[in-house]
Amino acid sequence: MSSQDEQFPAAAAPEAAAASADEGMTWWYRWLCRIAGVIGGMSCACAGLWNCVTINPLNIAAGVWMMLNAFVLFLCEAPFCCQFIEFANAVSARADQLRAWQKAAFYCGMAVFPVMLSLTLTTLFGNAIAFATGVLYGLSALGKKGDAISYARIHQQQKQMDEEKLTGTLEGQA
Repeated sequence: MSSQDEQFPAAAAPEAAAASADEGMTWWYRWLCRIAGVIGGMSCACAGLWNCVTINPLNIAAGVWMMLNAFVLFLCEAPFCCQFIEFANAVSARADQLRAWQKAAFYCGMAVFPVMLSLTLTTLFGNAIAFATGVLYGLSALGKKGDAISYARIHQQQKQMDEEKLTGTLEGQA
């Protein structure tokens, strides 16, 4: 291992922590997304292998793509599952730097492609959890829900502005 490879994860760790801190995800939601990614990878791998046991070339292509999806999910969400691959930690660090909406688009796009190749129950159920992982990341990109006090203030300010406009137009007519 070269010194450059040893320095990359150390240099990328603060940037990844800063990027995930900017997202506003809580620790339990981040773990939920990671666990969903690992389970989605397992379901893609099993369904992809099952999908390859056929003579239909589109099913085989969809099954290979699903196994590739599983590999990418494991690589991005759980690099400890890929310890035999040298660049696993570097890819995981790079994936952690992505924003939540970018991960959501990537994971959902990866999950939709095999379904478009071969629309079967195996591809639908196999990619459902991988797609759900993308949806979870997409929901985190939307941000936190506001509290009731701030909504009440906004509503009260809007009501005051509407009353001022109404009284201004009535005084203007008289």
